[in-house]
Amino acid sequence: MTNQQTNGIDPFEIRKLYKYLRVVDVVDAMDGIGYFNIGLMSPEIRPLWLGMRFWGPALTIRCVPSNRPMWKLNTTEEIVGAHGIWFKEVGHKGTRGLIKPGHVIITDTGGSGEVGFWGSENSLGAVVDGAVGIITDGYCRDTYEVALQKTPICSRARGRTIIPGRIQVAEINATVGCGGVQVRPGDIVGCDDDGIVVVPIEVAAEVATHARAILIADMRKRRQHYDKLGMPHDETVDYEAAEAYYSELAGATS
Repeated sequence: MTNQQTNGIDPFEIRKLYKYLRVVDVVDAMDGIGYFNIGLMSPEIRPLWLGMRFWGPALTIRCVPSNRPMWKLNTTEEIVGAHGIWFKEVGHKGTRGLIKPGHVIITDTGGSGEVGFWGSENSLGAVVDGAVGIITDGYCRDTYEVALQKTPICSRARGRTIIPGRIQVAEINATVGCGGVQVRPGDIVGCDDDGIVVVPIEVAAEVATHARAILIADMRKRRQHYDKLGMPHDETVDYEAAEAYYSELAGATS
């Protein structure tokens, strides 16, 4: 990801502005600056478990359907190693060495059919490398383990099949379409239980400023309701913590 791709803006610094924000706060802020319905990823693409939440710059993968089937394998060893055999024959572009701490991996599957491009092992490997979220407009497999591990994956569907003979990576870090929205490397992507939003990097700082004000105003009002109902406070109404974080962040960058 180059400065040219992000207009000289460091998306990893911008990411810090989104720490406390909800997707709805960001969507409201985007409405407020005239970005109506921009970045709203299809609601069909959902977190695989409740409570998932992440923000980060996009690292994109553009895939296409494979133009050839997988051939018959002859031994158990070959079947276990099917991915390596397939990649050796047709080639493979991976993300190893490209993922930075905080990246959100966006996967455009190019209309491929059922194929678990992401599963419990390779997604956890991406997290080890620093990814904070993975989004695909296709399928995810091994979903019990994904949820058990709390691996942050959003997918359009749950699937069963593996990569060989079904899908290939065409490009890494190109502009892609995912869930009906454009995603470029470095755009800020967020997820929570309400869905996914993509914020163009050019307006991401401005959006965060407005979204922060929306969030804290909501926290304060909800805190009043909590108090009237005798409800114990939780982190969703702890506006002091949010204000302290953003004040410290502003001091660190001034």
